[in-house]
Amino acid sequence: MSAEQLFAERGISAAPLRDIGLAAGQRNNVAVQYHFGDREQLLREITSYRAKTSEQVRADQLADLLAKRQPTEVSDLVRAFVLSLVCHLEEGSHYLSFLSRYIIERGGYGGLEGSVSTSTVNTMVRLVRLLLPDHPTDLLDERWTIMMTSSVHTLARYQAAMRSEALPAPLDQLIEDLVIVLSAGIEALPRRSGAVRERLPADQREI
Repeated sequence: MSAEQLFAERGISAAPLRDIGLAAGQRNNVAVQYHFGDREQLLREITSYRAKTSEQVRADQLADLLAKRQPTEVSDLVRAFVLSLVCHLEEGSHYLSFLSRYIIERGGYGGLEGSVSTSTVNTMVRLVRLLLPDHPTDLLDERWTIMMTSSVHTLARYQAAMRSEALPAPLDQLIEDLVIVLSAGIEALPRRSGAVRERLPADQREI
């Protein structure tokens, strides 16, 4: 996709719609606006097109997990999400770099509502809450968001390295390391308010 590549390379706000049309072989300066309306709709169309694949991978991964006899672990859910992004490392795809740019420039996924199905992600979050009942819900929600964005940025970096043939590590090793680190972050015990102060000597607690 020409638009996906230009957004990934130049930035979400910096890539002119005219250049996107030219890259797609359109001579008409307003071809992109004619077909997609505006920049925001084009961004949603790109995301919707790619996210369908991610959603299917997550659905398949969840089905496999729930069919197994052994209990599901947090790492299983993290791996399922990571693998739903790994499928976009295929040749010709710039989706991970595009999504990484979007998250950085827009401060998250805001603006993409309605273009991405959240069914499987919502299921994963509910399962994480069941697996970690002693963790506050809002804390788990935030940690899951950190996990998602960290996965996107890490795999976008790997995707860029693939083109320069300077890979930091074999893909299977990167996936396992990513799953280990992110799962540990989600499972880490919540830090209780005042816990540090209680361990300090009395004369230092007001510092």
